[in-house]
Amino acid sequence: MSQEINIPDHIIGLTDSEVNRSRETSGYNEQVQKQQYKWWLALFELFKEPMLVLLIAVAIIYFILGQNNEAYFMLAAIVAVSGISFYQDNRSRKALEALEKLNEPLTTVYRNKQPQSIPTNTIVLGDLIIATEGNTINADGEIIHSNDFSVNESTLSGEPYAVFKSEKSEHKIVYSGTLVASGLAVYRVTAIGSKTKIGQLGQSLLDIKNEPTPLQIQIEKFVKGMAVIGIVIFLLVWGVYYYKTQDVLNSLLKGLTLAMSILPEEIPVAFTTFMALGSWRLMKEGIIVKKIRTVETLGSATVICTDKTGTITENTMSLQSVYSFESDSLYEKEDWNNSDAKQVIEIAMWASEPVPFDPMEKTLHDEFKSTTANDVRSSFKIVHEYPLEGKPPMMTHVFQNENGQRIIAAKGGAETILKVSKISDAEREKINQIIDRLASKGYRILGVAQSNYQEHDFPKDQQNIPFKLVGLVVFYDPPKSNIELVMNQFYKAGITIKVITGDNSPTTKAIAEKAGIKDANYCLEGQDIMALDATKMIQAIHETTLFTRMFPEAKLAVIKALKKDNQIVAMVGDGVNDGPALKAAHIGVAMGKKGTEIAKSAADLILVDDDLSKMIIAVAAGRRIYTNLKKAIQYIVSIHIPIILTVSLPLFFGWIYPDIFTPVHVIFLELVMGPMCSIVYENEPAEKNSMQQMPRQLGSTFLSFKEMAISIIQGLVITIAILVTYQLTVQSGGSEIETRTMVFSTLVFSNVLLSLVNRSFYYSVFTSLKNKNNMMIFVNTVTLVMLGMIIYISPIASFFEVQPLTFLQIITCLAISATSILWIEIYKWNKRRKGTN
Repeated sequence: MSQEINIPDHIIGLTDSEVNRSRETSGYNEQVQKQQYKWWLALFELFKEPMLVLLIAVAIIYFILGQNNEAYFMLAAIVAVSGISFYQDNRSRKALEALEKLNEPLTTVYRNKQPQSIPTNTIVLGDLIIATEGNTINADGEIIHSNDFSVNESTLSGEPYAVFKSEKSEHKIVYSGTLVASGLAVYRVTAIGSKTKIGQLGQSLLDIKNEPTPLQIQIEKFVKGMAVIGIVIFLLVWGVYYYKTQDVLNSLLKGLTLAMSILPEEIPVAFTTFMALGSWRLMKEGIIVKKIRTVETLGSATVICTDKTGTITENTMSLQSVYSFESDSLYEKEDWNNSDAKQVIEIAMWASEPVPFDPMEKTLHDEFKSTTANDVRSSFKIVHEYPLEGKPPMMTHVFQNENGQRIIAAKGGAETILKVSKISDAEREKINQIIDRLASKGYRILGVAQSNYQEHDFPKDQQNIPFKLVGLVVFYDPPKSNIELVMNQFYKAGITIKVITGDNSPTTKAIAEKAGIKDANYCLEGQDIMALDATKMIQAIHETTLFTRMFPEAKLAVIKALKKDNQIVAMVGDGVNDGPALKAAHIGVAMGKKGTEIAKSAADLILVDDDLSKMIIAVAAGRRIYTNLKKAIQYIVSIHIPIILTVSLPLFFGWIYPDIFTPVHVIFLELVMGPMCSIVYENEPAEKNSMQQMPRQLGSTFLSFKEMAISIIQGLVITIAILVTYQLTVQSGGSEIETRTMVFSTLVFSNVLLSLVNRSFYYSVFTSLKNKNNMMIFVNTVTLVMLGMIIYISPIASFFEVQPLTFLQIITCLAISATSILWIEIYKWNKRRKGTN
């Protein structure tokens, strides 16, 4: 809070010792005690993974067969696979915990006669809480001080309208979970946690689970499909091998080897890792992801609907000019000591909140203080008030001192103030010309009026009070210095910009032009939008960039219309009135500094520094994450195909060495592929053309037919290369061990080259090598070192049943691998030549 609140001197709030005593007796303000993370439970959960179950089954069979070395290797593999999974899960969990901590709401409490922000769960019984417009009520309590205060209790009552409450009214209890619609209040906490009204409604309100996203559903279907194929081939191989050998255990071992080669358990792990670490990376950039599912949607945004004030502009709201109706003069800052100018500023100040939180109202209070010699604010109290309402809105305050002297002041949209003031048509036309001239410079204009109404019974509507026009207050909120560059980057990324604001058309148009927003020559007002049918509304929205004099229903209508038109909509807002639109958008974006709690609660993302340029980072991150996830899955598809076929085809074709791969070879390859998929590719930087591409359609298959076809062809070509290596070695008189070594080495080399080539399906591998990815270098280096150890260290070579290769044989394996992988460079060159992505 920037200013002290007028709380009676005898109220000081709780002291530190009283807070500690209250917490000891009443606990924390938590409705649900979250289960504490236990590493051993997480480790136990890992043993539900199919791959670990297969490894355990293979280890048991090896023990039964008396092949203890192989059994111990499988046990080591179980530790290794568990360790990798545990590491990945732990990274994801820590990233999510960090996000959750940042998302924890703060509450302003009054302790030791000082306001301070604390985590909501640390509120205690007896605390004094300061709630302002846009805040969430975070504990049940009784109001002890208020000003123009109303709350929306729809979470409890289902009624969408605001209820006015004060310390003087019969209804002075506020409830946790409700939203402050207007004004300010200080309330004393009477119930916290599960003792609150919403806490007593039951656990069901807190156990609502998020539905899986389209991408999650697609990946789950893909993995299940692969699992079904795996089961069928597993049974087929087991049956064929048993038919030929009549050996149940070795047949089962062969089938399990194939099952391990088919199971794409890396893909679900990769999805979780990508989303969690993607959110964590965004958090370090000053973008808080409230809903992790948002990450996959970010790169798809086709339309960004943004507020003007504080988003496109700096939200400084400096007082630029003052127009006095009495003298028919426009005064600049150096002339504000003129009595007419001072009167306009004074009445505008009285029409503001006594404890202002709006930038314009803060400015009016500051300017009044600097221009008046007799500050009488402390001697006047509000006796009646009308909240901000209407289209455009206005507000009225009635103050009175102990002598019965009354001040009635109103301010609001200039059109509304002119409408309620008694002036002639000629005067109205003249003032409108002044307003248009000022608005064309990008200034924001409020009308100011006063009244001498003396009756004790005030009319229900403030518009029925007889007002006298005092003048206009003119504010300037300049565009942010970087906003033109930001808008240009959005346009380059294929994203359309819509400005949705409550300000008038001339002001919005002027600011939009300065901000570099295209097609800013035509505006559409909220009331005009609501008058259109669905078809005409969509057409009008597409033809319009600037939407002015917007109210909540109109904002929501625009968002819904764009969604109905299959646009992926990001809505940027900060106020109470933005809540419905933020919630309805695919991506709701709230401001961290000036955003209300209602806006933050409804949003999916929070821009910590109120900087719209962070949305460029968020969109780029979304595209990078989605593209890299596709690359990881394409890599997994491509490399699994040769493993599956190398295990099964020699058996089906009746070749001389049907057991070319055993479980130990397959598990080595799995240990390489797991980190490559979920750690290495997650770390891959964005391609340089990612922000020049058009957004993808939400709900489109995560791998298109063309992309899947490329991956399958890659896998089949590698398979052909492996089988050619097999036959060349056999035809040259190679033994089973020599053949296995050649095939295994060729497959490992192919895996390394595939991981490098698949870093981009557009740029050449040589261009991709310039993109820094230390994890890629590390994992591939370790893979090649381990291959060398397996081949050239005798005990290890004996265990893997391989033998040292000559230099010529290594070159042969490399040449065959390179041929099977690098053909795609011709495909990528052709794409670059045609300029297609």
